[in-house]
Amino acid sequence: MTLTLTLVRHGQTHFNARRLLQGSSNSLLTRTGQEGVRTTARYLAGTRFTAAYCSPAGRAVTTAVEILRHHPDLRLRVDKDLREYDFGTFERKPEHELEAVQPWAELITEVLTEIHPGLPQGESGAQFMGRTRDVFARIAQAHPEGEVLVVGHGLTLGAWLWTLRPTGLVPLPNASVSTVRVHPDGTTEVVEIGRDVAGHGVATRVPSRAAAPQPAGAPAQPEAHVVPTPEAEPAAV
Repeated sequence: MTLTLTLVRHGQTHFNARRLLQGSSNSLLTRTGQEGVRTTARYLAGTRFTAAYCSPAGRAVTTAVEILRHHPDLRLRVDKDLREYDFGTFERKPEHELEAVQPWAELITEVLTEIHPGLPQGESGAQFMGRTRDVFARIAQAHPEGEVLVVGHGLTLGAWLWTLRPTGLVPLPNASVSTVRVHPDGTTEVVEIGRDVAGHGVATRVPSRAAAPQPAGAPAQPEAHVVPTPEAEPAAV
């Protein structure tokens, strides 16, 4: 009775390509993004999913719908708590404007450890991490076994993976695939993070890295193969 969670980041959007922040904002997939999602959909075509969830953001829904073209009998469930971190007044602005106010590594460290009060008109680190933990707990409770697809965002998926493997926030390429197993005894196994199925790579324009603070009382997690990835940085999420 093992649950396997397949986590997919949405395809590349126009905001991704232009390095604009898109947490609560949305942007359409680029042509490259559409092709990448189709590649990932083909890669996952043989997986026997028993359930599928996605963020309510259009970029995530579009990605999930493309994947489910290969799984026509599966119903897509939208959960608002899978949405991306809200950057408040920095939404739709260039990443460098936020970096000038607070370095990305510092911001992410404070968000992950739940001490960030939130950017103006945005959400706090505690709110973001709380809903992120809650939504994955609900999914795991609803599906104690089987294969579950979850389509979301770079920071949201990355933050949850960090709670399981707190050694730094790993950047997730667009349309990438990460895999987590939840065993009957409640232990989690991070099988791989950020498999770059579509070959998009990770943008490297801002050379900052999120620190790797350990959650209080975090247990060591069993871990299988983890795909090597570049250092964490903003990627227009």
